[in-house]
Amino acid sequence: MLENLLFLTILQVFINIQVIGLGKTVSNAKGICEFDKTNFLLVDIPGTYSIMSNSEEEEIARDYICFGDADATVVILDATSLERNLNLVFQILEITDKVIVCVNLLDEAKKKGIHINFKELEKRLGVPVVGTIARKKKTLNQLMEKIKNVCEGKEKLNPKKVEYKPYIEECIEKLEGYVRQNIPQNRKDLTRWICLKLIDGNEKIIKKIEENLKIDLTNNVELLKLKEEVKDLLKFNGIQQENVKDELISSTIFISENTYKDVVSLENEIYNLRDRKIDKILTSKIWGIPIMLVFLGLIFWLTITVANYPSEWLSSFFGWFQEKIEYLFEIMSAPDWLKGALIDGVYKTLTWIIAVMLPPMAIFFPMFTILEDLGYLPRIAFNLDKFFRKAGTTGKQALTMCMGFGCNSAGVTGCRIIDSPREKIIAILTNAFVPCNGRFPFLITIASIFIGGMVARGNSVVATITVLLVVLLGIFITLFISKILSKTLLKGQSSSFVMELPPYRKPQIGQVIVRSIFDRTLFVLGRAIAVAAPAGLVIWIFANINIGNISILTYIANFFDPLAKLMGMDGYILTAFILGIPANEIVLPIILMCYMGSGTLVDLENTMTIGQILIQNEWTLLTAINVMIFTLLHFPCTTTLLTIKKETGNWKWAIWGFLIPTICGIVICMLTTGVWNLVKIII
Repeated sequence: MLENLLFLTILQVFINIQVIGLGKTVSNAKGICEFDKTNFLLVDIPGTYSIMSNSEEEEIARDYICFGDADATVVILDATSLERNLNLVFQILEITDKVIVCVNLLDEAKKKGIHINFKELEKRLGVPVVGTIARKKKTLNQLMEKIKNVCEGKEKLNPKKVEYKPYIEECIEKLEGYVRQNIPQNRKDLTRWICLKLIDGNEKIIKKIEENLKIDLTNNVELLKLKEEVKDLLKFNGIQQENVKDELISSTIFISENTYKDVVSLENEIYNLRDRKIDKILTSKIWGIPIMLVFLGLIFWLTITVANYPSEWLSSFFGWFQEKIEYLFEIMSAPDWLKGALIDGVYKTLTWIIAVMLPPMAIFFPMFTILEDLGYLPRIAFNLDKFFRKAGTTGKQALTMCMGFGCNSAGVTGCRIIDSPREKIIAILTNAFVPCNGRFPFLITIASIFIGGMVARGNSVVATITVLLVVLLGIFITLFISKILSKTLLKGQSSSFVMELPPYRKPQIGQVIVRSIFDRTLFVLGRAIAVAAPAGLVIWIFANINIGNISILTYIANFFDPLAKLMGMDGYILTAFILGIPANEIVLPIILMCYMGSGTLVDLENTMTIGQILIQNEWTLLTAINVMIFTLLHFPCTTTLLTIKKETGNWKWAIWGFLIPTICGIVICMLTTGVWNLVKIII
C-alpha cells in the first residue's frame, strides 16, 4: 500500500505529437512517481485545446477534471503558443481552483526571442505558474515542489474567473442558489461551472453532471422555472440559445488575449519567419505532396533494405532454439501430436511473426516518430485536408490514416480526435485502406521478388517505388470510399478543421527510441502475438487432419479456388488470407506451407528461395500484382475489428469494416485480371 498517495491530473495542450497521436493513447494513462518522500499518482489525460466537449478526447479530459476527484490539476502549456493555450487555462479555472500552470518548452521560446513575465502571469491567473524545460531536472523539481504545496494546501490560491457580459453574470446568479443547495458539499467548487452549462444548454454535459453528482437538473420544477427566466433574459439581450456558447467563448478569448499581451514580450515580431519559409515549401500546392511522397519513400526504402539482416538473424536464432525444444520433447517422450501442435503450430507461428514483424517495426516506427517530433506530420494533414474535404470528411482523417501505417487498430482508436460522429465512422471504416506494419513485410517481399527482381540493379529502389504506389492506391481508395459513404450510408457535409501547425523542433533521439520501441513496436507486437498463438494451433490442425487423403486445409482451398481464379490467384492464397485474419504476418508462411505440403509453417530466410517456390506454383506477374492489391484491400485483422466494435459500440460497423475493404479488393482484383487477359488476347 502507498502511504500519503496524492491524486494528480495532468492535462496537456494538444500540440503536434498528441494531434497525430501515432502510438499515443487518447484515453487516460496512469503512473506513480515519488518526490520528497511523497508518492504521487499521475493521471495523463488526453491533450486538447479546449474542454467544450466537441470531441471524445475533450469529453475524457473534461469528465476527469470534473469528477475524477484529483488533488490538483497541472495544465501544461507551450511557451511558443501561449496566447491560444491560455483559453484552456481559464476554462479549467471555472471547474477547479487547484490548478498549477506549467509553461513548457522555455528553451524553444528563448530561441525565438519570446520572453514571459511569470510573476505577472501568476498574478493574472491567481494560481502557481512554473516554467520548465523537460530535459532539465531542476525545472521539473520546481514543478513538483509547487504540486506538492498545492496538494497539501500550503500554496495560496486565488484563481481568476472569466468575467462574462453583465446579462450572463445575472443568469449565473439566478441559478447559483439552486445549484449550490443541491450539489454535494465537497463539490461546491463546481457551482459556477454547472450554472454555465445550464445556460449553455448542452444536454450531454448536463446528463453527465446528473449521473456523477446525483442532482436533478432536468425535471425539477423550481429549476425549470429558473431556466425559463434565464432564457427570457438572454432573449431580451438579443441572444438565442444556439449562440450562448459563442458568447461564453468570446469572453474567454478576450481575457486570454489581454493576459497574453500583458505577460509576453517579443524580441522579434516575426520570430517564426524560419518556420514560415520552410512551410512555404513543405505545404505548397506544388511541392507539398511530392515532398511527402519522398519522405514516405525514404522510410519504406530504409525499412526494406535494413530489415532483412535482423530478420535473418532472428530466424536463425529461433531455428536453433527450436532444435533445443525438440530435443527436450524427445527426452520427455512427448507424443507426436503434442510436439506438432506446440512446436510446428504455436511456436513456429509466433517466431515467424517476431522475426518478420519486429525488425521492420523497429526501423519504421522510430523514423516515423522522428517526423512526428520534427513537427512534419501535421503538415501532411494540412496538405491532404483539401482532398478529404472534397470527399466529404476532414483533414483529421489524414492524421488517423498516418497512425494506421503503424497499426490499423491504433488508427481506429485515434479516430476519437474527430469531432463529427459521421466523419469519425467514415475514418474508422476506411482506416484499413492504408497498409499496417503487419502487411508491409508481405508487400515488400512480393515487390522485391516480382517487381524489383526484374531490374538487374537497384531492385530495392524499384521495390520501394512499388510499395509507395500501393500506398498511393490505398490513399486514393480511402478518398473514393469516403466520398461514397458521405453521399450514401453516412450523408453529410465536411466539418471545419482548424489546425495549429507546431514549430519545427530538433527531435530528441533518446525519447524517440524509447517511445517508438516500448510504446509502439513492442505494444503492437504483443497484440499480434496474443492473437497469433491460437491461430497457429488452428492452422496446424487444419493442415494435419485429413478427411480421406486430403487435409482440411486443402478442402478449404479447393472450395475457394473458383473465386480465387477470377481474382487472378489460387485457392491456397485466398485461404491463407482468411486464416491470416488474426495477424496479417502469417499469410505468406501459410501460402508457403500449402505449396510445400509440409503441414507446418515454413520459415524461409532467403527471398530468392521464396520466389522460386512461388514461381514453381505458377505465380506470374499478374498473381503478384493481385496479391499485393488484396494485401492492401482485404478485411482488417481480428484486433482491428474488435477495436472498431469497441469504439463504435456496435457490431454493425465492425461488419461494415470487414465488408467494405474486402469487396473493394475482390472487385479490383477481378478487374485487373479481366484487363490483363483482354490485353493478352489483343496482343
